[in-house]
Amino acid sequence: MLSIFLLIPLSLMLFVVAIWAIRYAVKSNQFEDLDNASQRIILDDRQERRQTIQAHTPSDDITQADDTADSNKADD
Repeated sequence: MLSIFLLIPLSLMLFVVAIWAIRYAVKSNQFEDLDNASQRIILDDRQERRQTIQAHTPSDDITQADDTADSNKADD
């Protein structure tokens, strides 16, 4: 009987903490995008790979821009 006086307030405190944790998770948008979360890791890797590839080939972009500028001068 004496243990009930300890267990009831303890269970009520745990219940309040659980409700607070769920509200916090909902307010911080933890449950916003459940379908695409697993694909986001793969897509981020692909974007990172594209950026590194583009960063390693800036000379091709400059050469193409120079060719375009030269052809515009020739048209004038």
